Amino acid sequence: MMYDSILARSFSRHEQKKLGYGAFLCCLFLALCFCTVLKPSLNPLPALNLQRSLGVRNKILALMESNKEYSNSSEHVMEIKVIDHIIETEEFKNVSHIYKDEVEDSNQKQKNESKDSVTTSPIFSSSDDDDHEAKVVEVVMTKSVEPIICNVKQPRSEYCEVNAGARVDGKSASVIVASSQQEMSSAGNSSWTIRTYARKEDTTAMSHARKWFVKQASTDDQEIPQCGRNHNVPAILFSSGGYTGNHFHDFTDVVIPLFITSRKYKGEVQFLVTDKRPFWIEKFKAILKGLSNYEFIDIDNEQVVHCFPSLTVGLIRHEKELSINDPSKYSHTMKDFREFLRKTYSLKKVNAIRVRDGQRKKPRLLIIPRKRTRSFTNTGRIMRMGKHLGYKVSVAEGNSDVAKFAQLVNSCDVLMGVHGAGLTNILFLPDNAVFIQILPVGGFEWLATTDFGEPSQDMNLKYLEYKISNEESTLIEQYPLDHAVFTDPYSIGKQGWEAFKAIFLNKQNVKLNVNRFKPTLLKALELLHH
Repeated sequence: MMYDSILARSFSRHEQKKLGYGAFLCCLFLALCFCTVLKPSLNPLPALNLQRSLGVRNKILALMESNKEYSNSSEHVMEIKVIDHIIETEEFKNVSHIYKDEVEDSNQKQKNESKDSVTTSPIFSSSDDDDHEAKVVEVVMTKSVEPIICNVKQPRSEYCEVNAGARVDGKSASVIVASSQQEMSSAGNSSWTIRTYARKEDTTAMSHARKWFVKQASTDDQEIPQCGRNHNVPAILFSSGGYTGNHFHDFTDVVIPLFITSRKYKGEVQFLVTDKRPFWIEKFKAILKGLSNYEFIDIDNEQVVHCFPSLTVGLIRHEKELSINDPSKYSHTMKDFREFLRKTYSLKKVNAIRVRDGQRKKPRLLIIPRKRTRSFTNTGRIMRMGKHLGYKVSVAEGNSDVAKFAQLVNSCDVLMGVHGAGLTNILFLPDNAVFIQILPVGGFEWLATTDFGEPSQDMNLKYLEYKISNEESTLIEQYPLDHAVFTDPYSIGKQGWEAFKAIFLNKQNVKLNVNRFKPTLLKALELLHH
């Protein structure tokens, strides 16, 4: 009665009625909220259901992640989606749709990137003898596997990946993939012309590499060549033409790109050599055997059609010389390549000597003298100075016996020589060795840095550079000091490569000023202390 009297005094009869209706609506709203919040807990064994659903989710996401890695390595897109409901039982309905939405959201980012070929894989099953039958989550994996994928936009090389059955006809220099009319109509471009030497910007080099035609042909075509010999391993088709025979180009244009392209197969790959040069094959037979478990095929002289499950036409190479230093593109590095060389040629010395005061063992200095051009005219004086400074000095130049010279280079701690192909042998030096490149007259700075300076640092070598004076060049005997050869060598270079080569590469030798060069050899000793 007391509350009634208070209410009567504070509110009119009409206001009391409105207050009552408001209180009733608030109670109803609270009741609905309460039921909504507690509804999931009405299912039996909620913790178990959630745990099982989380297991489904984790397996799905793990599969998605593995597919994502596959996509990055092969440049094909994988799309995953859950079919209907993840598990069609009442106990999962309240949870599974969350993860279905999450997977579908992830799929939305990859839509329209590929055309579908479908395979179905079970990734989860569970059983409950008391309540439920076995349940399976099915995931549809859709991937685009184009029969031929050609990369012709790389700066230094072009190549095609043939992912379907490849028919290689050496007589017509053709690689043919049998495809249905539907595949051909959806492929867009269905033929390519590839020269399989990895220096595509150099027209002179590429003129010594055979053209190969990569194309799709209809399965209904009666003239499609029939397999004469079937292989069950992938193949790589490459040229040993171009500038092979030059030690630098042997490695930067062929050997290193071949390593990049083939190493992932771990030997289970067949090499098809076009433009075969017997001397090159003999010179690098150990490299070929180290990368492939099979005898190479001289494809130009084959009379039958060879068929492979997949084929790479051309070689993948880094845009820089003597380099493999982009982990985003390549699965191997220059360190891996140098370890491969050590294994191939049985090179025992991994690290250069570390010089310590008072030690009796001397660091070894190798002088590459060059015999024809840009050679040292005073090799004897250079040797005597090196011995006086504490080096054990050797003078040698490489030849076709790569293994023998590689072992000599590997035994040394310092290598020096005038810019030229012979410096490619720094590949065999031990880690932390010192490399001294001597630059002749002619504005060699860019060429020296590009060909050997920068690559040597990727090889974990210590690099020194010595630029000779005009007086140390034998060109002084042919041209006056005020000639453009000395005052403006770049004007010679503007006349073209042949003009530059004729003077600065072919006419020039080096008479090293040993007193001027002495600080460079002392610096090398200092670097061996560290």
